[in-house]
Amino acid sequence: MKNKIISFPKILDDRGNLSFIENDTHIPFEIERAYWIYDVPGGEVRGGHAYKELQEVIIALSGSFDVAIDDGKGREQVYNLNRSYEGLYVPGMTWRQIRHFSTNSVALILASLPYKEKDYIYNYNEYIKVKNEQHNM
Repeated sequence: MKNKIISFPKILDDRGNLSFIENDTHIPFEIERAYWIYDVPGGEVRGGHAYKELQEVIIALSGSFDVAIDDGKGREQVYNLNRSYEGLYVPGMTWRQIRHFSTNSVALILASLPYKEKDYIYNYNEYIKVKNEQHNM
């Protein structure tokens, strides 16, 4: 499955809107971990890595930010996330960076696996090497 924007149910109410997510209904995997990024200083970039196996959905709960996706073929695709009822699905073996955080933004990340240091690829050249090895298999 490729990266894509996922829309979540949105229940409109004069008292305030409500959105929700459910495993295997709105998220294409079972959620094993959730974490959030907040209080990011101006100009800082988060991410800058790929996961070998982990899949994730990134949601802007508050504010906005850009998620830059690189498929390893030199093509960067940028998604601006600014709606709490949408999330970006990012499959494994996808290089991503989160940048251009607005003031008081909060990024929620839903992950398919618990934290495993060995699943991370932090060096872009290593990512390209592993990606090419997988492609040639």
